[in-house]
Amino acid sequence: MPRPDQIPSPRPSLRKRFWRIFRLLILLSTVIAAIAVLLVTRGEGEIHVSLIVATAAGIGFTVLLGTSLMTLVFLSAESGHDDAAVPDLHQENDKE
Repeated sequence: MPRPDQIPSPRPSLRKRFWRIFRLLILLSTVIAAIAVLLVTRGEGEIHVSLIVATAAGIGFTVLLGTSLMTLVFLSAESGHDDAAVPDLHQENDKE
């Protein structure tokens, strides 16, 4: 019975690189959330604290989640994990 290939473990350098990028993404999402709060508070009418907190949390976490997931996609493609998951795909396409 054939055994599947082992999935390569992430290199420590990739983890360090991700966390370095993630710190920058936290800064980016904080700045974007602050801009969103400023834009909301510029509007006319009564503004509740709950609106400001919800805007900051919603925009901040959405930007942070989206950018960190895209960073993981790019780092995964660069590390070779995607090639290890489907090794025979390129050979099958070449035969056709």
